[in-house]
Amino acid sequence: MYKFQPLLKQTIWGGDSIIPFKHLSQQLDHVGESWELSGVAGSETVVSEGPCAGMTLNELVRSQREHLMGRDNYARFGDEFPLLVKFIDAHNDLSIQVHPNDEVAHRHGHPRGKTEMWYVMESPSSHLTPHTSPPSPHLYCGLKQQITPEQYAQMVADNTITEALARYDVSEGDVFFIPAGRIHAIGAGSFVAEIQQTSDVTYRIYDYNRRDTNGNLRQLHTREAAEAIDYNVQDDYRTHYQPAPNTPQPLVSCPYFNTAVYDLTEPMLIDYADLDSFVILIGLRGEARLTVTDATSPSSETILRAGETLLLPATTQSVMVEGQLKMLETYV
Repeated sequence: MYKFQPLLKQTIWGGDSIIPFKHLSQQLDHVGESWELSGVAGSETVVSEGPCAGMTLNELVRSQREHLMGRDNYARFGDEFPLLVKFIDAHNDLSIQVHPNDEVAHRHGHPRGKTEMWYVMESPSSHLTPHTSPPSPHLYCGLKQQITPEQYAQMVADNTITEALARYDVSEGDVFFIPAGRIHAIGAGSFVAEIQQTSDVTYRIYDYNRRDTNGNLRQLHTREAAEAIDYNVQDDYRTHYQPAPNTPQPLVSCPYFNTAVYDLTEPMLIDYADLDSFVILIGLRGEARLTVTDATSPSSETILRAGETLLLPATTQSVMVEGQLKMLETYV
């Protein structure tokens, strides 16, 4: 099993300056994104401990191949790890965005599009002064009214595009699935765990006419986004599930990832013997001791805490979890 040294992305509404990050408890003050597990070129996370310490995720994949990825996954993805995991702390409203699907991305020379999901976490408050009230966590997901590509472009131009979007006040445990093509944005005060395809293709639709540190308006991708948007309207974009202790609750199942949430208050043995995939465990609250049995090596133990991410290879047979821990489980 592998822990990684996350990367903090110091952002201005989604910028891209990267600095090292030791642990979530050190806080995301004035930053925004912690890339927990990444094989994105130029932004690879590095194994933080054990015999493979110092290896990037991509180097680990090339070294371990199907033993890490799973036979079918390695045949499908080769030496590229298919998922990117982030924590995002929105101190300000993030830009309105859309991601293309694989077909649209290929037409524009990109290897793949981007489908993702959000799990809303308890918002940290370390960056707030004692006299500052935290903003009400909210986000945008999907269209709430039918519009045409022409109407979309006009609403971007006259600063009314948010009026066409479904807005949600959110709290811990809320889940949103965001397939490629669905307009979305994270609002100020929201803190989310994001699981997505490994892709950096983002079309920025609207950024509230804000300026960067040089006084320039940020680049928009209005034309590209118009081609990528799914203009279908749904009544509700929230993922509904029934939280329950000590049992896996499925959240998302799609061609790119499968995710469940566990809220454990008693020991549980999780069986992965028949799963031909790596598994990612993301700590959300509390901590627990994990004892991992593997088909190719002796059993090993680690502690998984809130704000940590653990990668289990496809050779994992089972995991015994002992403690008080809420976590996400995701695999392909």
